[in-house]
Amino acid sequence: MQLGKGVEWTTHICTILALLREGQGLSVDALAEFFEVPSAYLSKQMQLLRRAGIVQSVRGKGGGYRLARSVDDITLLDIVAAIEGPMPAFRCTEIRQNGPCGLKLKDCNGPCEIASAFADAEKVYRDALATRTLATIMQEAAMNSTPEHMVQIANWVSERLKT
Repeated sequence: MQLGKGVEWTTHICTILALLREGQGLSVDALAEFFEVPSAYLSKQMQLLRRAGIVQSVRGKGGGYRLARSVDDITLLDIVAAIEGPMPAFRCTEIRQNGPCGLKLKDCNGPCEIASAFADAEKVYRDALATRTLATIMQEAAMNSTPEHMVQIANWVSERLKT
């Protein structure tokens, strides 16, 4: 399974947005600058997060995007579903019914064993993502970062809020 880069980008973006105070926002251009990613592509990803209720747009001076919910209430699964969609990664097309030895529909008494195996694996994957919140990711990142780097990020955000 390969997730699109939009999942990585928007997860990182959400950790930056988590640093903002109530009423503040950062523009797509500023966020794109921070990670050196294309603004136009990021803008589309931010729209998906907005539709999913993960971020909201702030109008006016200092406007842009901010988190719509607490970091404790946003899971990695929320972000994946917003960007990649809610559909399962594996979609059974019932090819066991095709070909010279294909099963008749009436003989397919239960779900395809292959589809069941993939569904079980995806459940484990989705359950793991559902337990990881932005808050836990940010705590881990802070523990693995230097104080100087954390200050550098805070200063960058602060400078973009002034412009």
